[in-house]
Amino acid sequence: MIDLTCRVGNIDFKNPIVMASGTFGFGREYGQLYDISRLGGISGKGLTLHPKAGNDGLRVYETPSGMLNSVGLENPGIPYFLEQECEDWETLDTVRIVNLGGNSIDEYVQGAILIQEDYDRRQALGRKAVDMIELNISCPNVKEGGIAYGVKTCAAREVVRQVRQAIALPLTVKLSPGAENLVEMAMMCEYEGADALSLINTISGMKIDVHRRSSVFRNLYAGLSGPAIKPIALRMVHQVAQHVAIPIMGIGGIVCTTDVIEFIMAGASVVQVGTYNFMNLRAGEDLIEGLQQFMQDENIKSLDEIRGIL
Repeated sequence: MIDLTCRVGNIDFKNPIVMASGTFGFGREYGQLYDISRLGGISGKGLTLHPKAGNDGLRVYETPSGMLNSVGLENPGIPYFLEQECEDWETLDTVRIVNLGGNSIDEYVQGAILIQEDYDRRQALGRKAVDMIELNISCPNVKEGGIAYGVKTCAAREVVRQVRQAIALPLTVKLSPGAENLVEMAMMCEYEGADALSLINTISGMKIDVHRRSSVFRNLYAGLSGPAIKPIALRMVHQVAQHVAIPIMGIGGIVCTTDVIEFIMAGASVVQVGTYNFMNLRAGEDLIEGLQQFMQDENIKSLDEIRGIL
């Protein structure tokens, strides 16, 4: 009997395949193609306290083995999500993760409180639509000239601490590969009460239109994702896993079963799949089936047998 189950904090995942934020919407569209309740979990489209229109101009550009995106966290805002999307999320038999961003500590905290209050209200009625909050600290700190909270440990500490104090829901913190000291950042998050870590977020990149003599993006830089970043992400997951006891959600360039296994061997408890959803609309379904076949072929009964073996 093959056991695909995983545990992150006090949450049980039926398998380690989770859809990454920003690549799966809230799941409704992909649910027309396959049963998304088969997934281990879904991290929904990134949300902020107030609606955001996102960036102007070109938003996505394909690169060799990946893509650049400059979407700018376009989203309908947390109140809209709670009122309009959570009814569908209640019906999903999978772990549901809200990805939370903000441009100030107050925005993060107020957004987290709204999610917690909605959770408490539904729970009192015997219902549930959210299982975990994923704190995206790669957002710009407007009070510090736009430097992302996830760059400096001291800035990230206040966000993590105040959100943790404001909510009872399980909390994972999504780390930026641009952090000055990623291991120190991860250890801080654990100390401040995070239940898990998600890493890595996209890597800052650039594309120049040589004919127009300008960046193809209005904001000059964009986030690189896809297979091109996998070796970097794998290394960072392994490094962080050596220094924290809390579970890790490994993210970065996963497009096949072997990629999933590599992240688990590096120390990840579960993985998040992002860009591959644009390459294969049935990515989640295919990866689950591929993982089952790999474990059967290798006579692996449980992922605990290979997790963090390096």
